[in-house]
Amino acid sequence: MSKRVLSALFMLVNFQIFDLCAARSSEVCGLREVLLGITGKDFTIIAASKAAMRGASILKINDDKTRSLNRHTVMAFSGEAGDTVQFAEYIQANTQLYSMRNGIDLTPAATASFVRTELARALRSRNPYTVNLLLGGYDTASDRPSLFWCDYLAALAPLPYAAHGYAQYYCLSILDKHHHPDIDFEQGMKILRMCTDELKRRLPIDFKGVLVKVVTKEGIREEPYEDDKPVKAP
Repeated sequence: MSKRVLSALFMLVNFQIFDLCAARSSEVCGLREVLLGITGKDFTIIAASKAAMRGASILKINDDKTRSLNRHTVMAFSGEAGDTVQFAEYIQANTQLYSMRNGIDLTPAATASFVRTELARALRSRNPYTVNLLLGGYDTASDRPSLFWCDYLAALAPLPYAAHGYAQYYCLSILDKHHHPDIDFEQGMKILRMCTDELKRRLPIDFKGVLVKVVTKEGIREEPYEDDKPVKAP
């Protein structure tokens, strides 16, 4: 066999390995799962895709990728299937234990700091969590909504809007253009609709719509969201 043929075969094998690694990376890091967060004048919107996927298969079409941590903080997660649920329930149990012991809830900023500390501690152990997070809440002390972006490397940032997964490639430009700090709830839902329509139009993945939760001064509620509207491609 000639050197040219061997070289071609070697390159082909390397490309196949690269493709497999890229596919595995997108699955483990939750790139195919949609997480969106938007803050406004007096609210925080958290939206998470409802499809639970494994490889090329959809296992569930109404998966809830959110957890309510206390009365004014909700967390959305994506990533490795086992890590996400285990870590989310661990954080949920500890924040609720704090509330019962002290008679007061952690603020969204304090909750985000706790989450970041636990992720960083696990990252330096033999059992790191492959989890990406959005934490949305309403700080009743300062009377302001808040949103925190956190990735699996324990990088934490407070943001006015955020996204995780492939959604960030399509939605951040829309959010950059249309978001401002004083939007009301109707405008926030309109921007969310623009984002999900863009994902349906351009993302070649059926994420089965989004589950929407809203955090206000009154608490957390699930917002009805119509996912069956037809979207016209340009």
